[in-house]
Amino acid sequence: MHHFAYKDGVLHAEGVSLAAIADEVGTPFYCYSTATLERHYRVFDAAFSGSDTLICYSVKANSNLAVLKTLGELGAGMDVVSEGELHRAQAAGIPGDRIVFSGVGKTADEMALGLEQGIYAFNVESEPELRLLSEVADSLGKEARVALRVNPDVDPKTHHKISTGKAEDKFGVAWKEARELYRLAAQLPGIRPCGIHMHIGSQITDLEPFADAFALLDAMAGWLREDGLEVEFVNFGGGLGVPYRGDDDIPPDPKAYAGTVLKAVQDLNCRLVFEPGRMIAGNAGVMVARVLYVKQGPTKSFTIVDAGMNDLLRPTLYSAYHDIWPVAEARRSGPVAKTDVVGPVCETGDFLALERDLPEMQPGDLLAVLTAGAYGAVLANTYNSRPLVPEVMVKGENYAVIRPRPSPSDQFEAERLPAWLTKT
Repeated sequence: MHHFAYKDGVLHAEGVSLAAIADEVGTPFYCYSTATLERHYRVFDAAFSGSDTLICYSVKANSNLAVLKTLGELGAGMDVVSEGELHRAQAAGIPGDRIVFSGVGKTADEMALGLEQGIYAFNVESEPELRLLSEVADSLGKEARVALRVNPDVDPKTHHKISTGKAEDKFGVAWKEARELYRLAAQLPGIRPCGIHMHIGSQITDLEPFADAFALLDAMAGWLREDGLEVEFVNFGGGLGVPYRGDDDIPPDPKAYAGTVLKAVQDLNCRLVFEPGRMIAGNAGVMVARVLYVKQGPTKSFTIVDAGMNDLLRPTLYSAYHDIWPVAEARRSGPVAKTDVVGPVCETGDFLALERDLPEMQPGDLLAVLTAGAYGAVLANTYNSRPLVPEVMVKGENYAVIRPRPSPSDQFEAERLPAWLTKT
């Protein structure tokens, strides 16, 4: 569920009118609901009540400091994939022992930073990475807690660009090769293999791929213990989907997901680590845009808005579907027509929705693009020298701008002219 609803004829985020925010902040903007973020974390946490768990929110889904701080105060750890994300987690007050470091391309500097900050574990994805981590840890006199990311070659039944657990994907170590790599890890200086990691993809709405993958995790834990190795924790990754199409697109409940996890590892007696991102932040956010023009072409209608693919890339990148609601409730009872919702970016691929049945809109009307809290603002860019979209957070009757819209000069403040162009 989420906390975006019509009140007095206007779409609200909790107790705040999105139209009122648009009047002050301008459009487009992202708006996040604190109540939704908190509820999603608590529901996931409660699904594993009675188990020893560490829930590491996936920072890449939405890395705004206010979002991280909100979740951190509930006890969340963080799953990071870069030095920048590690610094963000630290800035949000997340202690190192609640941080896991993922990603296929960690640098020596990133490894050193993670070791210095005492992170909970590195999710290691290849033998070369394992050997480099050993060298870095040994040189610093540190010990790296390690989980090998095991690739189970399981089809997650999701978009091919967000599948991470098939043999042809770049992620992880083939599960048939993992046992030997664990034996190597146990011999390397500065390395303490103590966990297993698996993440098969994102926006998964079927529990069967999880069940298949987690059965392999259980088997792997048994093999490692036969070899005398420690299995202190099992990291199940994330990937649980969210409802992009409203009631027509309901993913499994966290309780059902928890049942799948616990059935697979009920006898392991170890800590359970998770890396949810989208399912916590996804429908906790919307993007609000204003209609600029309605254009009738020879074959179709275009609703042209002031938000483009640089502001919300998912429709162009993944052919992703997002529900779109008019901010004024009265528009919902008006005529409906098929239209492409497109932006001002100079690209044919610049769209938010194609061939969508929507209420007929007029210039000046506001639209809310739903389920935009994950992989929205984090993927935004400044193509066409458009400023990064601002972000707003709502809590009850109050709201705050948690990232302002840059001014024109802000956009090129970091750029420098070479000396030969500054001569008069």
